[in-house]
Amino acid sequence: MSWLETELAEQPAALATLLDRQGAAAREIASLLEREDVRYVLIASRGSSSNAARYAQYLLGRAHRVPVMFATPSLYTIYEQPPRLDGAAVVGISQSGASPDVASVLAEARSQGRPTVALTNVPDSPLAREADVVLLLEAGEERAVAATKTYLNSLGAVAMLFAATDGPAAEAELARAPELVERQLALSSAEPPPLDAYLDSPGATVIGRGVNYGTAFEIALKIRELSGLVVEAYSPADLMHGPIAAIQPGWPVVIVAPSGPARPSVEDVVLPLRERGARILAVSDVAAVLRRAQTRLPLVPRVPEWLSPLTAVIPGQVTALRLARLRGLDVDSPAGLRKITLTR
Repeated sequence: MSWLETELAEQPAALATLLDRQGAAAREIASLLEREDVRYVLIASRGSSSNAARYAQYLLGRAHRVPVMFATPSLYTIYEQPPRLDGAAVVGISQSGASPDVASVLAEARSQGRPTVALTNVPDSPLAREADVVLLLEAGEERAVAATKTYLNSLGAVAMLFAATDGPAAEAELARAPELVERQLALSSAEPPPLDAYLDSPGATVIGRGVNYGTAFEIALKIRELSGLVVEAYSPADLMHGPIAAIQPGWPVVIVAPSGPARPSVEDVVLPLRERGARILAVSDVAAVLRRAQTRLPLVPRVPEWLSPLTAVIPGQVTALRLARLRGLDVDSPAGLRKITLTR
């Protein structure tokens, strides 16, 4: 078994460990974000961590009713003209904690007297050293280049921050998440649909919205990393504002449409996509959505929408793994990639 397959299977246990060990840190960070002098949250991240940050934009924005935005690290590094951060709480998300440009954003925030937070898997990393509070991801060692359990635990860490603010009902729902992830792994692995029809495609498109906007980007990234295909992610609105013109007959489109307020707008793009001859792969727990797809990637039912990214990403992870295997590729060491990428 590959490292990637092993780490996919370790996700429920890794998430359970995170929830068991990091409650105090999550509550401390939630309290920090509630400070009267915090008027917005600024997130620094790269790669899959940026997809977890997209999830944080929704959850932290809802929990604290403040803008949540992405940093522009090049202003801090190559241009050496960092912005004034008055009113900011600055969060760095990095699985390795080693990316210099992410750590530089937190270092500048500290120099300006702003509160800093790190979500990372490595306690003695450069990012952790720049943070006032660290929430460790508790995922254990991850050897495959493509992040799976560290990504899922990044989502779990963000969910912990939301639950610490939202209260006991959310905390009770989050406590069930490891079981839901385990059920989803079993469902996605038990009877996977055939993917041979997609072997000759040079790429694909992934569509998601709301809390699963980041899920669309993460599924796109996983397929691109493991198979070297050109895969892009869009919200339904962004797709309809031009990129849909590139959808040709036979082009694969993954729609991420679990139950919840964002689902109807994602489902609305299915008809125009089918009119253009796209082949639809549906990630959903809604029977009507699955019926309209050529390839069905079902989700376990009754997952609270705010937690659905933790289960919705799994069919994408499994599909990315299977596509790479069908193409005869090394899923643990994709060509030209390294586990830790140092960017400035």
